[in-house]
Amino acid sequence: MADLKALAEQIVNLTLLQAQELKTILKDEYGIEPAAGGAVMMAGPAAGGAADAAEEKTEFDVILVDAGANKINVIKEVRGITGLGLKEAKDLVEAGGKAVKEQAPKAEAEEIKKKLEEAGAKVELK
Repeated sequence: MADLKALAEQIVNLTLLQAQELKTILKDEYGIEPAAGGAVMMAGPAAGGAADAAEEKTEFDVILVDAGANKINVIKEVRGITGLGLKEAKDLVEAGGKAVKEQAPKAEAEEIKKKLEEAGAKVELK
């Protein structure tokens, strides 16, 4: 049981790049594909699902839609936000449509969006 808890903590603390690599390993070597959006699908409650949907969303994914003209400034911001190395941050910025931060609290997501937009990027919160 302690081993499973340690494994769960390791998974929760993965960086965005590490999570992407884990997804690739699971898919290529074991034929396991995560559900759409990268989340594990779990059975929800039989009733009351509509009430949950009506609640205000508190966690957001910060999606970098376009780096804009000042790609270098955006890469610097992405490195500061994610802790990625230069190559990984550059790859994330150039890919476009990728999450810079997932499941961030609303205030943090808005702050990240503001920083990236000030650097010249186009960003959306999902």
